[in-house]
Amino acid sequence: MILRDPVHGLVTFEAEEEAVIVRLMEAREVQRLRRIRQLGLASLAFPGAEHTRFAHAIGAAHVMQRLLERLRRVDHSLPFWQRVTSERARDALAAAFLHDLGHGPLSHLFEEAVPGALPHETWTDRILLDPSTEVHQILVSQDANLPRRVSELVRGHHELPYLSKAVSGTLDVDRCDYLLRDAHATGVRYGEYDLPWLLRSLQFVEGPNDRERAPMLAIDGKKGVSALESFVLARYFMFQQVYFHKSARAAEILVKRILQRALYLVRDGVPLPSMPAALASFAAGDQPSLADYLELDDQVLLGAFHAWERTSDPILADLCKRLRARKLFKTIELYDADAASISEAHEKAREIARQAGLDPDVYVALDHASDTPYSEDSSLLVVFPKGRARKPSEVSMVLDRLSGAEYVRTRILFASELRESMREALIR
Repeated sequence: MILRDPVHGLVTFEAEEEAVIVRLMEAREVQRLRRIRQLGLASLAFPGAEHTRFAHAIGAAHVMQRLLERLRRVDHSLPFWQRVTSERARDALAAAFLHDLGHGPLSHLFEEAVPGALPHETWTDRILLDPSTEVHQILVSQDANLPRRVSELVRGHHELPYLSKAVSGTLDVDRCDYLLRDAHATGVRYGEYDLPWLLRSLQFVEGPNDRERAPMLAIDGKKGVSALESFVLARYFMFQQVYFHKSARAAEILVKRILQRALYLVRDGVPLPSMPAALASFAAGDQPSLADYLELDDQVLLGAFHAWERTSDPILADLCKRLRARKLFKTIELYDADAASISEAHEKAREIARQAGLDPDVYVALDHASDTPYSEDSSLLVVFPKGRARKPSEVSMVLDRLSGAEYVRTRILFASELRESMREALIR
């Protein structure tokens, strides 16, 4: 199979160990990813951000191809039982391709918005291991134990730790693809980094503390530190400028309010049109069946929102109309505010909403977004021609400064008609 990708160029799956990817593409659970946007509603802030989880899955598998190619070039120093065999390569490729299989509609937003929703990793596990899914059947047709091994790889477990970290780790194929893909789709250049050079700088070192001396991946200290720094900085800048963008966060808050209101109404006995069965299960306090969960995608959810514009509940109808018309909540950022100041500003905003006749639990929100762009662990080292392998933070001022540092943005969000009152009360 040959594909053209806007990020990686020509992508091919032609080797025998890559045939599993071609077969998996036909599975209905994989095709569902075409209907789930990678960045949720970020397109309301960045018009080009319409790319899907399906495109990302292909990209992650392609990066795994390139990583495996590099590992095979440098694994000659390893005993044969620690090298990348064709079977291990197939498993790793399948895990890279399927790692996001369990995402709900609008990606991460759904599991954050629905109280009690299981994380997408749990749903991925269920899809892989459930005999009724086409993905499971395709994997089993290759090897009866393949679904279990792929599941373990996605969860970060494998007899070769360096292979599991390639699927889920500090420098994994997921991040390697989504940073470049999201930067391309949103049009931001500071999300880019030098992937070819980063892969070219990888080599094996002996694990320093493991009794079995399991090999670990390391960055060539002479060639690769700057590439690693650019990778980490790209992630930092993407959170700063894209993932935590005020309009994207405002859209997310609006979706959360819509889902919270809809579930509240259903629990209260109010019938809603076009109610997906999975959401009805959540409203009843249950987990949906796998079949009902897999019926959820962006189109189904947004179609329900459209239908709810005509519901008898004025609040739900209003929220759904706001989203479709892109009448997003406005924001005021609270810079360097302590907990007491944040609480005071939030209460002021709620009081302004009350005075305007709007329910503050619906039309005002305190948004606290945080991320740690770089958490150093023992899975990646830096090695020089002479001397011991060292942690990246020991050889990089940038990584030392960012290691474990939390990036935080705190905002008050509110209905757009309250903007002037909020500015007068909260901006000093």
